[in-house]
Amino acid sequence: MKVVATVRKQEQPSKNSPAYSNKVVQTCLLAGKILIENGSELNRVSDTIKRIADNAGLKDLNAYVTITGLMISANDEAGAQIKEIEKRDFDLRRIAAVNKLSRRFAEKRLTINQFYRLLLKVEHIGLYYPFWLLMVSAAVLSGAITIVFNNDIPDFFITSLVGMLGWLIFREVSKRVHASFISEFVAAMAIGAMGIYSVKLGLGQSVDNIIIGSVMPLVPGVPITNAVRDLISGNLISGPARGIEALICACALGFGVSLALVWLG
Repeated sequence: MKVVATVRKQEQPSKNSPAYSNKVVQTCLLAGKILIENGSELNRVSDTIKRIADNAGLKDLNAYVTITGLMISANDEAGAQIKEIEKRDFDLRRIAAVNKLSRRFAEKRLTINQFYRLLLKVEHIGLYYPFWLLMVSAAVLSGAITIVFNNDIPDFFITSLVGMLGWLIFREVSKRVHASFISEFVAAMAIGAMGIYSVKLGLGQSVDNIIIGSVMPLVPGVPITNAVRDLISGNLISGPARGIEALICACALGFGVSLALVWLG
């Protein structure tokens, strides 16, 4: 999705003024917040913030970046500012939009005020794909897993249906319950129950294959990848934190399925 263009020109503060330094810090905070909230690795976040500061003429900017918050200071006059990270999701379009705007700012095609205003628009980019297509994607992924890993062609359609419903339950619960990992637990328990009843009703053949395929849309693959990338790049706080977050998510899926199997199996 294109994020650019019509931003009215505002008077640019002097580059030596505290107001300019403050605006640069605010822009760096907002860019970093968008990147972290949408699944970027922290090495990219730090690099983007430093590039924005360099291109804005602030060579002494310091940034402390974690997955739960950002702290940035430019100089004694601007002071340090903090931005809390309240949610974490995955949206590569927003990451790409921030990178695009950062490059345009480096090319002097945007002022710092225009850059900041466009970042505010990036925060509110809606769904790129229609909701029905996301559901179909979850269904196809679930069904394909049963064929690729287990060669279980007869269970393809029922696994696709269960996987789609499980993803829908996960999405709806996560909208209403803000406690972490509850949505994964509830969705996994529902998938386990649907897998068991589908076999009992003669709609499927293997409970294990149906459940394994159906939970795949919920498996935290990207968090695990980002955790490894953060560790490799030297982020020894955020790397383990992301790894633990992914591990707890995987445990929630396992506990939900196990509970369904104990109660109904």
